[in-house]
Amino acid sequence: MIVAGVDAGARAIKIVLLDHEGSRVLASGVADQGVDPGGRARTLLEQVLDTSGASRSDISIVVATGYARNAVAEAVTTITEITCHARGVSHLLPETRTIVEIGGQDSKVLYLGDRGIVRDFAMNDRCAAGSGRFLEVLASRLSLRIHALGELTAQSRAPVPINSTCVVFAETEITGLLAIGAAPADIAAGVLAAIGSRVLAMVGSKLMPPTVLTGGVALIPGMASALRESLGQPITVAPNPQLTGALGAALLAADRVR
Repeated sequence: MIVAGVDAGARAIKIVLLDHEGSRVLASGVADQGVDPGGRARTLLEQVLDTSGASRSDISIVVATGYARNAVAEAVTTITEITCHARGVSHLLPETRTIVEIGGQDSKVLYLGDRGIVRDFAMNDRCAAGSGRFLEVLASRLSLRIHALGELTAQSRAPVPINSTCVVFAETEITGLLAIGAAPADIAAGVLAAIGSRVLAMVGSKLMPPTVLTGGVALIPGMASALRESLGQPITVAPNPQLTGALGAALLAADRVR
């Protein structure tokens, strides 16, 4: 028997299949969220099962997390993404004490105690300016794919400060900077620095190393470096950072089976 964790996030669906003991990842997958998260999750689950050589009847339990977790009809229970990311990251990197999770629509800072238990957290959910959506807006204005931003940022010589705290106003600010001839590389570097500054504002004085960066935005080259500079601390990027929420959900599913 196997278990499944589904992270129905704001921008993407992620699924991880584990053996029922939670000791081995059998398969995983990622798909865009779309307008039908329940349907997308169902389709992706079938694809991941096919990759693993298993069938629906082999799944003993499905646990869902993320914004659209209640749309996952296959799930027997739902658990918050805070708990799932904490479990996933602490499973991969047990010494972690602070998690910075930057997703499609928000960012979170989780503070962990012994055994990966969440003892406190902070969340920026009022504006997308500290999230992947901010980078999507930037990439669109520069006519780039979002993952090309890291390579562009590496070319920056003088990052341009981005002062707007709202993604809508920040887009207007970026348009103005382009109009006056600011280099795209310097604007991109400024946006990554702005995200790092927003995370710093959430962290305050509570930061406890080791600190791990996770979430889809962790895949953007240059994001970890920008965060490291803002926080003044070493930053480790979680293995497969887009999947840690789904991994945590699958591990919690395995707990229920045991």
